[in-house]
Amino acid sequence: MVDVLNEPGGRERLLRLGARSVPVVAKGDRFVFGQLLEHVAEFVGIAGTGQEKLPVEQLVPKLRVILEVAQRLMAQVPNERINERVIPTRDRPIRLLGHHIFRVAESFLEAWDGAEYTARFASVPPADDIQTVQQIVAYGEAVRAEFDAWWEGVQDKSCRKTLATFFGPCSAHDLLERSAWHSAQHCRQLADVLERFGIAPDRRMSQELLAGLPLPERLYD
Repeated sequence: MVDVLNEPGGRERLLRLGARSVPVVAKGDRFVFGQLLEHVAEFVGIAGTGQEKLPVEQLVPKLRVILEVAQRLMAQVPNERINERVIPTRDRPIRLLGHHIFRVAESFLEAWDGAEYTARFASVPPADDIQTVQQIVAYGEAVRAEFDAWWEGVQDKSCRKTLATFFGPCSAHDLLERSAWHSAQHCRQLADVLERFGIAPDRRMSQELLAGLPLPERLYD
């Protein structure tokens, strides 16, 4: 495994492959983006991932609860510390992490509506009027309401629609799954930040909530 941010030559190695986003899995001069386990399994010659994808009817309520947890956790962050780094080895402030959790879900909705899911699509920084803890929590509430409205109105409850992404054509079902575990992983990191600040998170994600989501084992990779 290569840490492209901190290992000498890591970024250059990534660029030589032609990749502009991580994670990627490479063999020689060939690579595949590590966004979907099925793509990685096929690339390395494994028959299947061993992970059974949850149905949309289970993913939707999970993601909604994850967003609620994110709001609760973000609300506990001291506003005067919002621009501190999440971890020392990456230049990502807590403010960007909190915003990103909700942006992941918002990006799914925009991709559903026809926007291309580019490599930086879910990492669009907060607008000028979304800077404080309270403003990020309010943004999260707006995204959650938009997500609820989408689910209430969508006709294709199985999400078979194909979406355009930087890692290739992707079913909406696959992108929804990725959005759920992606946001959940960042919620775990936000809870870790609070604990390092000496603040007990007042809401945690249960094992039942996380069951079936292909989460990384480690908090930071």
